[in-house]
Amino acid sequence: MNTTNGTSPVTKFILLGFPSLGRLSRTLLCALLSSAYAGTVAGNLSIVWAVLRDHRLQRLPMYILLGNFAWVEIVYVTTTVPRMLFDLMNPGVPISFLDCFVQFYVFFSMGATECFLLSTMALDRYLAICHPLRYPVLMAPQISWVLAAFCWLGGFLWFMMPIVLISQLSFCGPNTLDHFVCNPDPLLAAPAPWTEQTFSTTTSRIIFGTVLFILTSYGLIFRAVLRLPAGAGWQKAFATCTSHLAVMGLFYGSIMVTYINPAASGNSGKMVTLFYTVGTRFLNPLTYSL
Repeated sequence: MNTTNGTSPVTKFILLGFPSLGRLSRTLLCALLSSAYAGTVAGNLSIVWAVLRDHRLQRLPMYILLGNFAWVEIVYVTTTVPRMLFDLMNPGVPISFLDCFVQFYVFFSMGATECFLLSTMALDRYLAICHPLRYPVLMAPQISWVLAAFCWLGGFLWFMMPIVLISQLSFCGPNTLDHFVCNPDPLLAAPAPWTEQTFSTTTSRIIFGTVLFILTSYGLIFRAVLRLPAGAGWQKAFATCTSHLAVMGLFYGSIMVTYINPAASGNSGKMVTLFYTVGTRFLNPLTYSL
Protein backbone atom coordinates (compact mmCIF):
# COMPACT_ATOMS: atom_id res chain seq x y z
CA MET A 1 0.00 0.00 0.00
CA ASN A 2 1.27 3.43 -0.90
CA THR A 3 -0.59 6.18 0.93
CA THR A 4 1.29 9.00 -0.84
CA ASN A 5 -0.20 8.33 -4.26
CA GLY A 6 -3.58 7.15 -3.02
CA THR A 7 -3.29 3.48 -3.95
CA SER A 8 -4.78 0.90 -1.62
CA PRO A 9 -4.24 -2.86 -1.25
CA VAL A 10 -6.38 -5.24 -3.28
CA THR A 11 -8.77 -7.27 -1.13
CA LYS A 12 -10.78 -8.82 -3.98
CA PHE A 13 -10.03 -10.12 -7.46
CA ILE A 14 -12.17 -10.37 -10.58
CA LEU A 15 -11.60 -13.51 -12.66
CA LEU A 16 -12.11 -12.47 -16.26
CA GLY A 17 -12.52 -16.03 -17.55
CA PHE A 18 -13.47 -15.79 -21.23
CA PRO A 19 -14.53 -12.15 -21.67
CA SER A 20 -14.79 -12.39 -25.46
CA LEU A 21 -17.64 -14.91 -25.29
CA GLY A 22 -21.18 -13.72 -25.84
CA ARG A 23 -24.15 -14.60 -23.67
CA LEU A 24 -25.15 -17.61 -25.79
CA SER A 25 -21.60 -18.95 -25.92
CA ARG A 26 -21.31 -18.57 -22.15
CA THR A 27 -24.53 -20.50 -21.65
CA LEU A 28 -23.39 -23.32 -23.95
CA LEU A 29 -19.98 -23.52 -22.28
CA CYS A 30 -21.66 -23.51 -18.88
CA ALA A 31 -23.90 -26.41 -19.93
CA LEU A 32 -20.91 -28.34 -21.28
CA LEU A 33 -18.84 -27.79 -18.13
CA SER A 34 -21.79 -28.68 -15.90
CA SER A 35 -22.22 -31.98 -17.73
CA ALA A 36 -18.49 -32.73 -17.53
CA TYR A 37 -18.44 -31.86 -13.82
CA ALA A 38 -21.45 -34.06 -13.06
CA GLY A 39 -19.95 -36.90 -15.08
CA THR A 40 -16.58 -36.57 -13.35
CA VAL A 41 -18.06 -36.58 -9.84
CA ALA A 42 -20.45 -39.45 -10.66
CA GLY A 43 -17.71 -41.53 -12.28
CA ASN A 44 -15.27 -41.12 -9.42
CA LEU A 45 -17.95 -41.69 -6.78
CA SER A 46 -18.82 -44.92 -8.60
CA ILE A 47 -15.22 -46.07 -8.29
CA VAL A 48 -15.17 -45.17 -4.58
CA TRP A 49 -18.50 -46.95 -4.04
CA ALA A 50 -17.30 -50.07 -5.86
CA VAL A 51 -14.19 -50.24 -3.65
CA LEU A 52 -16.09 -49.55 -0.41
CA ARG A 53 -18.82 -52.13 -1.02
CA ASP A 54 -16.38 -54.97 -1.75
CA HIS A 55 -14.13 -55.72 1.22
CA ARG A 56 -11.84 -57.80 -0.98
CA LEU A 57 -10.95 -54.74 -3.06
CA GLN A 58 -10.08 -52.81 0.09
CA ARG A 59 -7.21 -55.21 0.67
CA LEU A 60 -5.76 -54.87 -2.83
CA PRO A 61 -3.14 -52.11 -3.23
CA MET A 62 -4.30 -51.19 -6.76
CA TYR A 63 -7.82 -50.40 -5.55
CA ILE A 64 -6.69 -48.68 -2.36
CA LEU A 65 -4.65 -46.28 -4.47
CA LEU A 66 -7.40 -45.97 -7.08
CA GLY A 67 -9.97 -45.07 -4.43
CA ASN A 68 -7.71 -42.31 -3.12
CA PHE A 69 -7.06 -41.14 -6.67
CA ALA A 70 -10.82 -40.86 -7.24
CA TRP A 71 -11.18 -38.66 -4.15
CA VAL A 72 -8.38 -36.42 -5.43
CA GLU A 73 -10.24 -36.00 -8.73
CA ILE A 74 -13.47 -35.08 -6.94
CA VAL A 75 -11.77 -32.44 -4.78
CA TYR A 76 -9.81 -31.16 -7.80
CA VAL A 77 -12.86 -30.37 -9.95
CA THR A 78 -14.97 -29.17 -7.02
CA THR A 79 -12.29 -26.60 -6.19
CA THR A 80 -12.48 -24.96 -9.60
CA VAL A 81 -15.53 -25.83 -11.69
CA PRO A 82 -18.38 -24.48 -9.47
CA ARG A 83 -16.67 -21.08 -9.26
CA MET A 84 -15.98 -21.22 -13.00
CA LEU A 85 -19.67 -21.86 -13.70
CA PHE A 86 -20.66 -19.01 -11.39
CA ASP A 87 -18.32 -16.57 -13.16
CA LEU A 88 -19.58 -17.65 -16.58
CA MET A 89 -23.16 -16.78 -15.66
CA ASN A 90 -22.28 -13.80 -13.42
CA PRO A 91 -19.26 -12.07 -14.99
CA GLY A 92 -17.59 -9.34 -12.96
CA VAL A 93 -18.50 -10.67 -9.50
CA PRO A 94 -15.29 -10.47 -7.40
CA ILE A 95 -13.71 -13.27 -5.40
CA SER A 96 -12.15 -12.40 -2.06
CA PHE A 97 -8.40 -12.48 -1.49
CA LEU A 98 -8.79 -15.37 0.98
CA ASP A 99 -11.08 -17.43 -1.27
CA CYS A 100 -8.72 -16.90 -4.21
CA PHE A 101 -5.70 -18.19 -2.32
CA VAL A 102 -7.61 -21.09 -0.78
CA GLN A 103 -8.59 -22.13 -4.31
CA PHE A 104 -5.00 -21.60 -5.47
CA TYR A 105 -3.60 -23.70 -2.61
CA VAL A 106 -6.08 -26.59 -2.91
CA PHE A 107 -5.80 -26.62 -6.72
CA PHE A 108 -2.03 -27.04 -6.68
CA SER A 109 -2.06 -29.33 -3.64
CA MET A 110 -4.39 -31.71 -5.48
CA GLY A 111 -2.10 -31.58 -8.50
CA ALA A 112 0.90 -32.49 -6.32
CA THR A 113 -1.08 -35.25 -4.59
CA GLU A 114 -2.01 -36.66 -7.99
CA CYS A 115 1.65 -36.67 -9.05
CA PHE A 116 2.60 -38.62 -5.92
CA LEU A 117 -0.31 -41.06 -6.35
CA LEU A 118 0.58 -41.74 -9.98
CA SER A 119 4.15 -42.44 -8.90
CA THR A 120 2.93 -44.79 -6.16
CA MET A 121 0.71 -46.59 -8.69
CA ALA A 122 3.73 -47.04 -10.95
CA LEU A 123 5.67 -48.48 -8.00
CA ASP A 124 2.76 -50.83 -7.28
CA ARG A 125 2.74 -52.07 -10.91
CA TYR A 126 6.52 -52.52 -10.84
CA LEU A 127 6.44 -54.62 -7.67
CA ALA A 128 3.46 -56.66 -8.90
CA ILE A 129 5.09 -57.58 -12.22
CA CYS A 130 8.79 -57.66 -11.39
CA HIS A 131 8.59 -59.07 -7.85
CA PRO A 132 5.38 -61.11 -7.77
CA LEU A 133 6.45 -63.46 -4.98
CA ARG A 134 7.36 -60.66 -2.59
CA TYR A 135 4.55 -58.36 -3.73
CA PRO A 136 2.02 -59.37 -0.99
CA VAL A 137 4.60 -58.40 1.65
CA LEU A 138 6.07 -55.32 -0.03
CA MET A 139 2.62 -53.85 -0.80
CA ALA A 140 0.56 -55.16 2.11
CA PRO A 141 -2.72 -53.26 2.68
CA GLN A 142 -1.27 -51.43 5.69
CA ILE A 143 1.72 -50.27 3.63
CA SER A 144 -0.59 -49.18 0.81
CA TRP A 145 -2.66 -47.02 3.17
CA VAL A 146 0.49 -45.47 4.61
CA LEU A 147 1.78 -44.66 1.11
CA ALA A 148 -1.59 -43.12 0.20
CA ALA A 149 -1.52 -41.01 3.38
CA PHE A 150 1.98 -39.77 2.56
CA CYS A 151 0.78 -38.82 -0.94
CA TRP A 152 -1.94 -36.62 0.57
CA LEU A 153 0.39 -35.13 3.18
CA GLY A 154 3.15 -34.51 0.65
CA GLY A 155 0.70 -32.94 -1.77
CA PHE A 156 -0.57 -30.42 0.79
CA LEU A 157 2.95 -29.55 1.97
CA TRP A 158 4.72 -29.37 -1.38
CA PHE A 159 3.48 -25.95 -2.52
CA MET A 160 3.20 -24.44 0.95
CA MET A 161 6.27 -22.20 0.69
CA PRO A 162 5.63 -20.66 -2.77
CA ILE A 163 1.96 -20.06 -1.99
CA VAL A 164 2.82 -18.37 1.31
CA LEU A 165 5.37 -16.20 -0.54
CA ILE A 166 2.82 -15.24 -3.21
CA SER A 167 0.20 -14.42 -0.57
CA GLN A 168 2.67 -11.99 1.06
CA LEU A 169 3.06 -9.94 -2.14
CA SER A 170 1.48 -6.51 -2.36
CA PHE A 171 -1.38 -6.33 -4.86
CA CYS A 172 -2.26 -2.71 -5.56
CA GLY A 173 -4.37 -3.06 -8.69
CA PRO A 174 -5.74 -3.54 -11.13
CA ASN A 175 -7.59 -6.37 -9.40
CA THR A 176 -8.49 -8.26 -12.59
CA LEU A 177 -6.95 -11.69 -13.24
CA ASP A 178 -7.04 -12.78 -16.87
CA HIS A 179 -7.96 -16.37 -16.07
CA PHE A 180 -10.87 -18.49 -14.83
CA VAL A 181 -9.00 -19.81 -11.77
CA CYS A 182 -6.60 -18.19 -9.32
CA ASN A 183 -3.53 -19.16 -11.32
CA PRO A 184 0.07 -18.09 -10.57
CA ASP A 185 0.64 -16.48 -13.99
CA PRO A 186 -1.64 -13.46 -13.48
CA LEU A 187 -0.78 -13.28 -9.76
CA LEU A 188 2.93 -13.06 -10.61
CA ALA A 189 2.46 -10.42 -13.29
CA ALA A 190 4.27 -7.93 -11.07
CA PRO A 191 8.06 -8.36 -10.68
CA ALA A 192 8.80 -10.79 -7.84
CA PRO A 193 11.90 -12.73 -8.96
CA TRP A 194 12.53 -14.68 -5.73
CA THR A 195 8.90 -15.78 -5.43
CA GLU A 196 8.69 -16.60 -9.13
CA GLN A 197 11.91 -18.64 -8.99
CA THR A 198 10.73 -20.53 -5.90
CA PHE A 199 7.40 -21.41 -7.53
CA SER A 200 9.08 -22.45 -10.81
CA THR A 201 11.65 -24.63 -9.05
CA THR A 202 9.02 -26.29 -6.84
CA THR A 203 6.80 -27.01 -9.85
CA SER A 204 9.60 -28.36 -12.05
CA ARG A 205 10.90 -30.67 -9.33
CA ILE A 206 7.58 -32.41 -8.74
CA ILE A 207 6.71 -32.66 -12.44
CA PHE A 208 10.03 -33.93 -13.76
CA GLY A 209 10.88 -35.89 -10.61
CA THR A 210 7.69 -37.93 -10.67
CA VAL A 211 7.79 -38.34 -14.47
CA LEU A 212 11.34 -39.70 -14.21
CA PHE A 213 10.28 -42.10 -11.45
CA ILE A 214 7.27 -43.35 -13.44
CA LEU A 215 9.22 -43.77 -16.67
CA THR A 216 11.98 -45.64 -14.80
CA SER A 217 9.40 -47.95 -13.22
CA TYR A 218 7.82 -48.74 -16.58
CA GLY A 219 11.21 -49.14 -18.21
CA LEU A 220 12.00 -51.87 -15.66
CA ILE A 221 8.53 -53.39 -16.21
CA PHE A 222 8.97 -53.54 -19.99
CA ARG A 223 12.43 -55.04 -19.59
CA ALA A 224 11.00 -57.76 -17.33
CA VAL A 225 8.07 -58.40 -19.69
CA LEU A 226 10.31 -58.72 -22.74
CA ARG A 227 12.13 -61.53 -20.99
CA LEU A 228 8.90 -63.53 -20.77
CA PRO A 229 7.79 -65.87 -23.56
CA ALA A 230 5.49 -64.06 -25.97
CA GLY A 231 1.81 -64.71 -25.29
CA ALA A 232 -0.44 -64.48 -22.27
CA GLY A 233 2.27 -63.10 -20.00
CA TRP A 234 2.74 -60.06 -22.23
CA GLN A 235 -0.99 -59.50 -22.60
CA LYS A 236 -1.66 -59.65 -18.86
CA ALA A 237 1.24 -57.35 -18.01
CA PHE A 238 0.33 -54.71 -20.58
CA ALA A 239 -3.37 -54.90 -19.71
CA THR A 240 -2.44 -54.19 -16.09
CA CYS A 241 -0.52 -51.04 -17.03
CA THR A 242 -2.53 -49.60 -19.92
CA SER A 243 -5.05 -47.56 -17.90
CA HIS A 244 -2.35 -46.07 -15.68
CA LEU A 245 -0.23 -45.11 -18.68
CA ALA A 246 -3.24 -43.50 -20.39
CA VAL A 247 -4.09 -41.39 -17.33
CA MET A 248 -0.44 -40.46 -16.83
CA GLY A 249 -0.10 -39.39 -20.47
CA LEU A 250 -3.20 -37.18 -20.31
CA PHE A 251 -2.20 -35.56 -17.03
CA TYR A 252 1.49 -34.94 -17.62
CA GLY A 253 1.06 -34.16 -21.31
CA SER A 254 -1.33 -31.29 -20.60
CA ILE A 255 0.56 -29.76 -17.67
CA MET A 256 3.91 -29.99 -19.49
CA VAL A 257 2.50 -28.00 -22.39
CA THR A 258 1.80 -25.23 -19.90
CA TYR A 259 5.09 -25.65 -18.04
CA ILE A 260 7.38 -25.93 -21.08
CA ASN A 261 5.74 -22.89 -22.66
CA PRO A 262 5.06 -20.64 -19.66
CA ALA A 263 4.72 -17.62 -21.95
CA ALA A 264 1.49 -19.04 -23.32
CA SER A 265 -1.25 -16.65 -22.40
CA GLY A 266 -4.67 -15.55 -23.47
CA ASN A 267 -7.15 -18.07 -24.76
CA SER A 268 -4.49 -20.66 -25.71
CA GLY A 269 -3.15 -20.87 -22.15
CA LYS A 270 -6.66 -20.92 -20.76
CA MET A 271 -7.72 -23.75 -23.06
CA VAL A 272 -4.77 -25.92 -21.97
CA THR A 273 -5.59 -25.23 -18.32
CA LEU A 274 -9.26 -25.94 -19.01
CA PHE A 275 -8.36 -29.29 -20.58
CA TYR A 276 -6.32 -30.60 -17.65
CA THR A 277 -8.71 -29.05 -15.13
CA VAL A 278 -11.90 -30.52 -16.60
CA GLY A 279 -11.14 -32.68 -19.64
CA THR A 280 -8.63 -35.08 -18.11
CA ARG A 281 -10.74 -35.39 -14.93
CA PHE A 282 -13.73 -36.40 -17.02
CA LEU A 283 -11.75 -39.02 -18.98
CA ASN A 284 -9.90 -40.55 -16.00
CA PRO A 285 -12.81 -42.48 -14.42
CA LEU A 286 -13.82 -43.75 -17.86
CA THR A 287 -10.28 -45.01 -18.45
CA TYR A 288 -9.96 -46.69 -15.06
CA SER A 289 -13.47 -48.15 -15.20
CA LEU A 290 -12.55 -49.99 -18.39
